[in-house]
Amino acid sequence: MTKRIVSWILALTMILSLCAVSASAEGVVLRMATGYNSTKTGLSFDAEVAGSGVTLADGNTYHAGDLKPTWVKVQEVLGVTFENLYQGNNATKEFEFWKDRLNEVDMVSGTAAKLTEYGEAGSIVNIGAYLDKMPNFKAYLEANPIVRLSITGNTSNGAIYFSPYFDGVNDIERMPLMRADWVQKLLDGEGEFAAEASNKLAAPVYEPYMPTAGSVTVDVVNAEGTAVETVTKNYDAAGNIVAKMNAAGELDGVAAVNMLRAYIDTAYAGYYGTERSNLFIGQNAAWDADELVALLRCVVANPQTLNGTDSVQGLFSREDNNNQRRVDMKRFAGVLFGVRGLESRQDSLWIDSEGKLRDARQDTEAYAAMEKLHNMALEGLISKAFLETSEESTKTYLQNDLGFMHYDYNQTQTVYNATVLGEGEKYMAVMVPVARWFDGTAEDGVYMRFTESWRSVKVDGWGISVAGTEGSPEKLEAALALIDYAYSPEGQILMSYGPDAFIKKNDDGSYATFNFNGAEMPVIADATYAELWEKASGNYTNYARQFLGSTLSFAKSQAFEYQCTHEVGKEGAGKISTAIGLGTIKHPELAVTENPWYTSIPTVLPNTTVENNMINEYADLNTNKFGENKGGQTLFIDQIVNGYAVEDMSSAEESAEYVAGTMGGAQYLALKQRAWDRLTQYYAELTK
Repeated sequence: MTKRIVSWILALTMILSLCAVSASAEGVVLRMATGYNSTKTGLSFDAEVAGSGVTLADGNTYHAGDLKPTWVKVQEVLGVTFENLYQGNNATKEFEFWKDRLNEVDMVSGTAAKLTEYGEAGSIVNIGAYLDKMPNFKAYLEANPIVRLSITGNTSNGAIYFSPYFDGVNDIERMPLMRADWVQKLLDGEGEFAAEASNKLAAPVYEPYMPTAGSVTVDVVNAEGTAVETVTKNYDAAGNIVAKMNAAGELDGVAAVNMLRAYIDTAYAGYYGTERSNLFIGQNAAWDADELVALLRCVVANPQTLNGTDSVQGLFSREDNNNQRRVDMKRFAGVLFGVRGLESRQDSLWIDSEGKLRDARQDTEAYAAMEKLHNMALEGLISKAFLETSEESTKTYLQNDLGFMHYDYNQTQTVYNATVLGEGEKYMAVMVPVARWFDGTAEDGVYMRFTESWRSVKVDGWGISVAGTEGSPEKLEAALALIDYAYSPEGQILMSYGPDAFIKKNDDGSYATFNFNGAEMPVIADATYAELWEKASGNYTNYARQFLGSTLSFAKSQAFEYQCTHEVGKEGAGKISTAIGLGTIKHPELAVTENPWYTSIPTVLPNTTVENNMINEYADLNTNKFGENKGGQTLFIDQIVNGYAVEDMSSAEESAEYVAGTMGGAQYLALKQRAWDRLTQYYAELTK
C-alpha cells in the first residue's frame, strides 16, 4: 500500500469521525469560561484589541464580542455555538470565580491541580471515562504515555479531569539571554583592554561557588557544532576568578576586565584564543556561576564603554514589578547553582535518585542559592528596578542600552533585535551554565550542564463542568468533541496556526511546508507574517492569542513560533539545540527513567479528595508565601532582595526547617509522596 493511499485512508477516517462528532454536537451552545490570562486572550475580541474594527489577513473585519478566527472555524467544524463567559483572568482566578457556580458554564479554565481536585470531588467531568468517544485524544495519550501519567487524577479508575495544554513539548523552554556584543567588547582582542573611563567595583560580597583549586573537566560541543570535546577549568593554574577579584582589593572596570581576560587565557590554556567571549556566547561555551559573576562585575563597572553613560544594569527580569516574571530570577538560581525543583512542573517538587519526592522549598540548597543571588544584589549586579520594584521593563532596558542579561523565552525576547536594538547590537540566547548537580551518579556531584526548564504538560488546562452539562448529553458530547478535535492532526494545526487563510498554500491547494524537528509543518502566509509585525511587533504568542485565538490551550506546536523568531534568536537557540542533541546539556525526560532523578515530575499527582483537603490547609506553601501570580509573594524572591532577614531566618537550614515544620511542608510532602507511590504503581500496571 503506497504512502499516498495510507494518507488518504487516514484523512478519510478523520473526516468521517469529525462528521460524526459534528452531527452529535449540531446546534449545541457551549458556555465557555475559557481563555489564557486576560480579556485580550479569550475566545472573542475585546474592545482593546478590536478597537472600532480590526481587519486581519483573512480579509475579514472583526469587532468587540466577535469570535476570533480560530473559534469561528471550530464552530463551523463542530456545528456548535460558543457563548463566551470568560472573565479575563489567569487560570487560578478564573476557576476561583466559577467554582461555586459551575452550573452556569460548560467548560472552564483552571490549574491542573484545581481541576483535578474538583474532579475528585465530583464537580469536573472525568474525560478519561470517555476516551473511546475521543479517538484523536486517545491516540495522542497512547503515543505519549508520560503525558497520560502526568494528567492522571485517580489511579483506581484512570480518571483525567482536564485537557492538557502543551506550549511545545519535549524541548527547552527558558534560556539565559545576554547582550553578546557587550561580551565581545569587553573580552575579545589582542593585548589588554583599555578605556578612558570606568567605575569602581563595589566591595565584594559574593564568594566562590566553583572550586578554588584542582581542575574540573566539562564536555562541550566544538566550535563547529559537529562533535563533543572536553575542556578543562584549571584552577591550580589560574585560581578561581571570584576569589582572585575578592582578594585584589579595590578594582576599577578596566582592571577587572583584564583580570578576567587573563583568567580565561590561563584556566582554559588558550582554548578560546582572542575570542574569549565564546566562553559565554559560543557554541563551545563552558561558563559557570563564578565566571558569570566576574563578567557581571566587568559589565556594571564599564558603562562608559558599553552604553556611553555612567550606569548599566546586570541581571534583570522581564517585568521587574510583576511577580509572575520576577520568579524567573529564582528559576535562574536553580540552573546557576545546581538546585532542582526551582523550575518544576508542579509546585517545587522533584524526584531524587532514590525515587523519592523532594520539595525545593524544604531543601537547604535552594536557600543557599537565593543567598548567592542576594550577595550579587548587594554588589549591584542585579537591577535596581528588581530590588526596588519600579515600573521599568525589559523594553526600557534594551531600548536604552541599560540592561545586560535575563532568563526568559527566546522568541519573545530576541524579537527586540528587530524592534529596539541598533546596528551591531545583539541580544542572544546563550548556553546554560556548568554547575555541580547531584544526580546520584557520584557522591560529590557531577559538573555538567542541566536544565529543568523542559516543556511538558503545562500547569493550566480546560475542564468540563459536571453541573453545567448535567442533564444535557448533547452538551457533554460537544465538549468532548471539542477536546478530541483539538488533538486531531487538523485541530493541532488550527490551534497553533489559526485557520487556513493564515497559512501559505501551494498551487494545488496543499500546505507549503518546512522541516521542523523532523516533521513537515505548514509555512505561515506572507500576509500573516507581515500582520504579526504590524499588530504585535513580532511577538508570536501575543499575535496568536490576541488576534487569531489560537494557542489558548491544547497542543501548541513551536513550528509557527520558530518561523517568527529573529535570526539572532535562531542563532542562539540553534547552538543550544545542537548541545542538547549531542548530549552536553541534560534535562528531565518525559518518561519513567532508570535513574529517577531524570524523570520529569508530573503536572498533577492523584491525591484523593481527603488528601487534597489536607493539602489545602497548607496555604503558605503556595499562594500565600510561594505564589507565582502577578501580585503574589514568593519568599525565594524576597530573600534575593533582602537576604535571610525575611521571615526572621538566619540560615539556609533554618529556612528549610521553618517551611518543613511551621508551614507544614513535611506533612504536605508525605501526602504528595502517597500519590506518587500510587501513580508509579499504576504506571507499572499500565505498561505491563
